[in-house]
Amino acid sequence: MRRPLAAAVTGLVLVTAAGAAACSSSSHTSANSSAASSSGADAPASSSSPGAVPAESNPPGDIPDTQVFVPYAPSGGGLTVKVPEGWSRTAQGGATVFSDKFNTVKVERVAATSAPTVNSVRSQDIPAVRSASKNFSLVKVTDVRRAGGSAVLAEYRVDSPPDQVTGKSVQLDVQRYVFYRAGQGTAVLTLSGAVGADNVDPWRIVTDSFRWS
Repeated sequence: MRRPLAAAVTGLVLVTAAGAAACSSSSHTSANSSAASSSGADAPASSSSPGAVPAESNPPGDIPDTQVFVPYAPSGGGLTVKVPEGWSRTAQGGATVFSDKFNTVKVERVAATSAPTVNSVRSQDIPAVRSASKNFSLVKVTDVRRAGGSAVLAEYRVDSPPDQVTGKSVQLDVQRYVFYRAGQGTAVLTLSGAVGADNVDPWRIVTDSFRWS
């Protein structure tokens, strides 16, 4: 009778020990999982700051709001107009050109005995401009009023001359104003800048500053 009782006690001890080992192993695994979770080891890293703002990109040729304009009068007199200060100045035949990057302001006098009209600019001036330009595209020709008087405005697009460094050209928006005064002929202001550049206000400053003298 003693031998079966001893065997039963031994079996009970073995089962109890196995259960304790299993519980110990389970508790250890659960503790490790909790530690890993609390440490954030499995959390994905943030790829970017939520407050980041992309940098602005201005089209080439935007004239800054801080640009200063100064009066210019050709050596022969007859007119004055404000041009951007600090731009390079060159002579092209009888015209004077002020330029910076792809922006230009061209001032010239042209002999004339009658006032220009929309039709005369379309039939006489535009063909000459077209032949001297690359990829010319006429937008419109209209009568306009500026502070210094009325003018005929031709708007068109052309390719710029190749950049001296890169050799590349960009498409330009061009505004060509023709002013007239009896006895003095015509004054032509041609302003150009890269397509997409916001130069409305600077060009208005230049064209509104024109005066006969």
